[in-house]
Amino acid sequence: MPVRVVARVPPDLIRRGRVLRPADAHGVYAHPRPEFQRLERAGALHRLADGHYAVVPDDRVGQSWVPDLESVALGIARTGGHTDGAALMGISAARVHGALPRAVNVATVAVDRHRRTLQLTDRDAQVLFVRRDVAALDLQRHHSELGEGWITTVEQTLLDLIARPQLGGVPDAAHDAITALIPRADTDLLRDLARAQRRRSALDRVLAARS
Repeated sequence: MPVRVVARVPPDLIRRGRVLRPADAHGVYAHPRPEFQRLERAGALHRLADGHYAVVPDDRVGQSWVPDLESVALGIARTGGHTDGAALMGISAARVHGALPRAVNVATVAVDRHRRTLQLTDRDAQVLFVRRDVAALDLQRHHSELGEGWITTVEQTLLDLIARPQLGGVPDAAHDAITALIPRADTDLLRDLARAQRRRSALDRVLAARS
């Protein structure tokens, strides 16, 4: 009886990230696109959007597996060598911080260069890229199922949601996240960030309304 060979993504390619584009595979494959299609058919790659694939965990190869939206958004934002120029923010950071239990159909990522909104093809959701000075944000490390990355801290997330509750088109979710994050935030740090980022008035209005 023939032994079934399970497809695997080459380790040299995985070291470049767990979200990959065919462009990332030059030097590994002579013809990346057909190789990616082969790996997708074998269940070793999961297609997220046009030109973007997630590496399927070894124990899920050939099975049904869909990574969470926040991991996908951060992984996509980090492609092309932009590992430190991206961070989950706003409603997506609130989700990671546990301030919004219910899922939403949009992910928001701060990036250091312009990128167009990306519609995912494996679900009804999109990734919204927000151009910001990522290095100037208050960040913390985050381990997702698609690798390490940055997310905004509780205080930075709260400040961003207060300043732009309409971002992503889910204002009700933003309101719920604000309510959940306020008791968890360090008020002194929050005020310092608001002062440095010129958002003191917006913060004061929200805090006054809840006092």
